[in-house]
Amino acid sequence: MSKTIELSGTKKGVISVTKLEEPYGKDSHTVASIGISLTGKSDTPEWKVHIPLENLDEVIKALQDLK
Repeated sequence: MSKTIELSGTKKGVISVTKLEEPYGKDSHTVASIGISLTGKSDTPEWKVHIPLENLDEVIKALQDLK
């Protein structure tokens, strides 16, 4: 699963959200990968973060609280 979102305040920037299974090799835990690309290239983001799926609900809640 993957989703690309326009990055507000930029001309071509995007936020990419992807589920990665075994991102660090065999038997590593699945993560949500969130990338930021100012050039619009979602497959090669300039910044990215990997969030373990086990932490996803808490991170989503924290983001919603910021709103």
